[in-house]
Amino acid sequence: MTYQAKKKLRVIMLADEKLLPKGEIDELSEKQRELRKTEFDVKEAIEALGHEIWPIGVSDDLSTIRGAIDAFKPHIAFNLVQEFQGISSFDQHVVSYLELRRQPYTGCNPRGLTLARDKGLTKVILSHHGLSVPGFAIFPARGKARRPERLAFPLLVKSLTEEGSVGISGASIVHDDEKLMERIEFIHRTTDSTAIVEQYIEGREIYVGVMGNERLTVLEPWEMSMSELSPNAPLIASDRAKWDPEYQRQMGLKTGPAGFAKPLARRLTELSKQIYSLLGMSGYARLDYRVTKEGQAYLLEANPNPQIARDEDFAQSAKHRGLEYEELLQRLLQFGMSYKKSRRIP
Repeated sequence: MTYQAKKKLRVIMLADEKLLPKGEIDELSEKQRELRKTEFDVKEAIEALGHEIWPIGVSDDLSTIRGAIDAFKPHIAFNLVQEFQGISSFDQHVVSYLELRRQPYTGCNPRGLTLARDKGLTKVILSHHGLSVPGFAIFPARGKARRPERLAFPLLVKSLTEEGSVGISGASIVHDDEKLMERIEFIHRTTDSTAIVEQYIEGREIYVGVMGNERLTVLEPWEMSMSELSPNAPLIASDRAKWDPEYQRQMGLKTGPAGFAKPLARRLTELSKQIYSLLGMSGYARLDYRVTKEGQAYLLEANPNPQIARDEDFAQSAKHRGLEYEELLQRLLQFGMSYKKSRRIP
């Protein structure tokens, strides 16, 4: 039996214009479905909850959002926007506009987005509070790139601000200065962003979902594995691993409960609450860790507003906890409706 909301809401769903759910998802190619499944799943689930929903495409003009708010008088905006004007870090400005309009919304607030989208700033804040993060250095596009002596190989090179594993592949892990400089230049050229170089941590790839505003719920630690990965190849969540279904099948990519012993699971729960609060996040987020064989957890990235399709890690982890998809989305709507924008800075 499908979970039904007690009160019917008017919802505008804000999504990147190119990902707006149109027609039937079965008519799309497998790769197109992978890119758009969140938007289709959210729309379908909100309708199943009994709410009215209007999908709105967002690209480079805030008047689209203004018009939707004025026309539909929504109770809440379900925010799936990942970029604005083609720039991923501009998603925070879209949310700032919603706040200026006094429009409730789902997901993270502007301050949390600002802090978490900058991977270097995230690491500075957490290391200041004594939490474990990989050693790192930042390389802007302009300026001479030189590896600090404190950073020993192997190193991982990626974009400072891009999400969704953009620019990450097997070549992102480098073992000498020549390859390091080549990869930094590659990130500058292909992502048009600053590069961050961080210590590669051997260990298990773990995702922990957190949701809420003041009172937080931490979901089951979720692990990514690749059964067909060659023994000496590093386990990384590359662009192909994220978005290419054929590659996922070739590598035997799976995600599921990490199955940690209770003491480690409890430490991850408390650590995740602490990180979520230190970064001022709200709504929901996914925290990406590397956990070493000694049980040391290193925060790699904090991802506010992560992918939330039915079969993605966040929703599957919630289901493992007993939350069916529709009920999960209803909770996210409730968090958005109850979020107080005057929330104290922790």
